[in-house]
Amino acid sequence: MQEDKRVLKTKKNLKQTLINMLSKKSFEKISVKEICENSQTSRITFYAHYKDKYDLVDDISKDMIKFAQDEYQRLQNENNPKRDSITSYCNFLDCILNTCYNNLQLFSHTAPYENPYLNYSFYKYILKYLEIHAKKRSNTLKPKYGLKKTAAFLCYGFLEFINESNAEKTPPEKVREEALELLKNILNSEILTENKGK
Repeated sequence: MQEDKRVLKTKKNLKQTLINMLSKKSFEKISVKEICENSQTSRITFYAHYKDKYDLVDDISKDMIKFAQDEYQRLQNENNPKRDSITSYCNFLDCILNTCYNNLQLFSHTAPYENPYLNYSFYKYILKYLEIHAKKRSNTLKPKYGLKKTAAFLCYGFLEFINESNAEKTPPEKVREEALELLKNILNSEILTENKGK
């Protein structure tokens, strides 16, 4: 069931307020009271939609994953009609990069040493999505070390690769080029998989 427009507007305001506040304060130091004051929302309204600030962050992460899912389908339809496994993984990485750069105001604060919960929340949803993706591709790219471990390795490895590249001020297109090259090399080398994609 679709949410009321007023509810969507209130939630959007709360989410954007929290994201804006991250440039001044770490997530752990931000209180619900401050989010409400900065968004000009009553605490009663806040708690009508979210249990706490962690619930608010989870909702932001879900929005990002929804964007990633739509972006992945778009990329698959545009450049992978035969559903080649390696191209599918590259499209997956591309959609994560697009999600990160589309939400850079938030993603730039997800480094584990800066905001551990933001890091955990975002990665939790990405990892879950990657596991589902990897399961669908396991008939052509069989993981040597188990599906969950391989998905975790790829998820955390590439997201930290993106974080470190951003910290080094690497241009987004260079990050994309290097990350995709690295992923193709890993998948083609059979370091993580039993056999190459067809």
